[in-house]
Amino acid sequence: MYDKIKYLQAGDQAVNIEFGNEISEEINRKIRAMTLTIEKEKIEGIVEVVPTYRSLMIHYNPLKVEYKRLINKLKELESNLENIDLPAPEVIEIPTLYGGEYGPDIEKVASYNELSIEEVIQIHSSKEYLIYMLGFTPGFSYLGGMDQRIATPRLSSPRTKIPGGSVGIAGKQTGIYPIDSPGGWQLIGRTPLKLFDPQSKNPILLKAGNYVVFKPIGKEEYERIKDQVERRTYCCHCYSKKDWGDFHGKN
Repeated sequence: MYDKIKYLQAGDQAVNIEFGNEISEEINRKIRAMTLTIEKEKIEGIVEVVPTYRSLMIHYNPLKVEYKRLINKLKELESNLENIDLPAPEVIEIPTLYGGEYGPDIEKVASYNELSIEEVIQIHSSKEYLIYMLGFTPGFSYLGGMDQRIATPRLSSPRTKIPGGSVGIAGKQTGIYPIDSPGGWQLIGRTPLKLFDPQSKNPILLKAGNYVVFKPIGKEEYERIKDQVERRTYCCHCYSKKDWGDFHGKN
């Protein structure tokens, strides 16, 4: 975390606000607070707010708001971040079919870490993962908090096409491919959920600042949920972070 937040000009239509130089939940809370503050303030001229691991990019229309005036307003909001009461984030369950054709690299992950496939599944599905940011493709979630016991290097040669819904591991991170795309992550499973649906009222399922937890399922349940998703009758299981322990017996 920087002692003083940095405001960096990014071309003539964007400002990058840097909070630190590492991936941490403390920095993420600052980014989330600033994002919510800007959204509530509804500053004229701001086009889009894009949170990342350690910064927040503000896209703006220079014909509607002058750069210096925008910076002064952002610094004014920054001075009040400590008083922002952040709402409890949501925890979204991601049903996942591990292994087999849906997770062709799970044996590699197990072998690399000297674990059984069952242990990899248990470890991967026992954590709550903070969604730090979205990027790469629409709705691709970069998740923090993976247990280092299943960390595995990327593939030496990326695949040209990975099915949407694939759950993968790359180094110390895990993530979910929202659409068919190239990629070099080790694939350990797949979810029948659609993380990006352009026909939906809310096209992107996951949101930075929330959490996900992976729920192991079998092939029959996978097909049942997939059918419900296609018919738009599936209700995604979401819980408030503060209530998560009540539902699952956790502290």
